[in-house]
Amino acid sequence: MDSILRYLGNAGTQREILDRLVEHVYLSLLPVVLAVLLAVPLGWCTHRFRWLRAGLFGVANVVYTIPSLALFVLIPAVIGTQILSPVNVVAALTIYTTALLVRPVADALDAVPAHVVAAATAMGYRPLHRLLTVELPLAVPVLGAGVRVGSVSNISLVSVGALIGTGGLGVLFTDGFSRRYPAPILVGVVLTLLLALVVDRLLVLVQRRLTRWARAGEVTGG
Repeated sequence: MDSILRYLGNAGTQREILDRLVEHVYLSLLPVVLAVLLAVPLGWCTHRFRWLRAGLFGVANVVYTIPSLALFVLIPAVIGTQILSPVNVVAALTIYTTALLVRPVADALDAVPAHVVAAATAMGYRPLHRLLTVELPLAVPVLGAGVRVGSVSNISLVSVGALIGTGGLGVLFTDGFSRRYPAPILVGVVLTLLLALVVDRLLVLVQRRLTRWARAGEVTGG
């Protein structure tokens, strides 16, 4: 405990930890946003065109089994970035999270009651308008669960990127191991856990705000 307090008592160390934390948030959550933008149309395609489902789900399953470190190293060769560029981590985690979210998006859209879709169509909703204003809002509970899993997974995987020289809280791990100094390792672990918990709770709050209709229905039904 004394070593941790001494470690945290240094002003330079505090600034570095804050910088690493901000970098970790950026590297882990930007891919979630990008993945949602990709997974929604892909999931809709598998919902709308059932013949695509087996192939797309199979590709997603294969992608998700690729070791993260291997993907971090392969990405620069594919997109032409430098090996230490944070873009590699963002690209790799976007691919992982998209692969994770495609099935939940399709399942969520499948769960939308057919009579609701039929009613929206009868009211003159075009497919895109119906997707954005009717189907996706009703799919939020299932989609939200997938986003929570993807966010927590990314927060963990960003630390692996430190092994190839990218930033985030993983730098504290490599620094501690290289110096055989446990304080930065413990601080990194605690901050990673706290970040995952905070992000998860924030996503729960956002999901509740987006699904007020569900709680209103429960109250009315009661």
